[in-house]
This record gives sequence, C-alpha cells and structure tokens, in this order.
Amino acid sequence: MDIKKINAPTNTVTRDLDKLDKDTGNIYQTVRIIAKRANKLSVDIKQELNRKLEEFAYYTDNLEEVFENREQIEISKFYERLPKPTLIAAQEFLDGKLHYEFKEEQTEESEA
Repeated sequence: MDIKKINAPTNTVTRDLDKLDKDTGNIYQTVRIIAKRANKLSVDIKQELNRKLEEFAYYTDNLEEVFENREQIEISKFYERLPKPTLIAAQEFLDGKLHYEFKEEQTEESEA
C-alpha cells in the first residue's frame, strides 16, 4: 500500500446513502464491507509505522535517558496527519476499488 498516494478527505464528509447502497442494495452490507477494509487498512498502517520506528529503537536499562530524534518525530507526525482508515475505505468503496463477494445463503433443503 502506498500511503503517499492516498486520495481521501482528512475530515469527516457527509455521504449520500443512495450512492453507498447502490451497489449492494443494503446499507448494512455496505457498512460491513467498509468496516472490514478499514480494519485491514488500520492493521497495515500500524505495522508499517512500527517497522519505520523500529529503526530508532534504543534499548537501555536506564529509563531516565530519553533521546529525541527529529526524524522519528516527523515520521510520527506524518502518520498522524493521514486520513482515518474509515475515510480511506469509504473513498475506495465509492471509487469502485474494493472487490467483495457475497456467499450464497444455504437453504433448508440443501442442509437436509
């Protein structure tokens, strides 16, 4: 995932419900799809941030020594300014970039 190419609003935007449930036919399914993608994005962003911050890890037994690293602070600020995962996921859904499938519900006849 290329975080620098994210094209989503950084603040809350009012959405038209008719556009959101147009593809699925059910607003609750749409919300579920967006929520699952947002959770995945959140995990990916967190892992990427942790990988970048591990480079600055300084392991010592003395907790009194705290070092400020300007580069580490800039990386943290960059990730704080990113749009929230739910906003990214909603924009991806509206842009048609999410692929989802619904499993067919089993009928009582097929279970018997």
